[in-house]
Amino acid sequence: MTDKYKYTDEELIARFQKGDENAYTELVKRYRDRLMTFVYRFVSDMEQAEDIVQDALVKVYTHKHYYKEVAKFSTWVYTIAGNLAKTELRKRKRRQTSSLSTLGLDDKDYDLPSVELETGEHIQGEYTEKKIQEAIQLLPLHFRTVIILRDIQELSYDEISNIVSVPLGTVKSRINRARLQLQEALKEYK
Repeated sequence: MTDKYKYTDEELIARFQKGDENAYTELVKRYRDRLMTFVYRFVSDMEQAEDIVQDALVKVYTHKHYYKEVAKFSTWVYTIAGNLAKTELRKRKRRQTSSLSTLGLDDKDYDLPSVELETGEHIQGEYTEKKIQEAIQLLPLHFRTVIILRDIQELSYDEISNIVSVPLGTVKSRINRARLQLQEALKEYK
């Protein structure tokens, strides 16, 4: 981390491993919002993202002794949250498949478009954000993961390589290809 903190993340987790509950509280303060952003980009559902982040932070608490200072704390916590988000996506895919097979003709859900008229830059920004989020959701999972970690979470290539367990060159290639796919998907919104 930067010099603005009294302790590094690694010092805090070491203190927490020795029983300092305040160190855990500080880690939660540092990472909760960042993890929310990270997980939300996977699942596109704020409530689900909150649940996953909560689960990740509970896992940090209950599995604190699994952390070894061979990797940065951020790598460890993002790996936990990312794995939980991917598990949720797999569950969602299975639920979607099974619910589609049980639908009858009268079981359709209809989404009615909003009839409210909205104007202004705020609405344009929300619209753009929504389109970006939709484009990210369309990326293959291995591209989505690296692009979220790099361009949204602003992690280093080395950290991303450690989190996703692939070589540095593969990370750079995936980020480049993900950016190209996003650029193609979003070109009509420029």
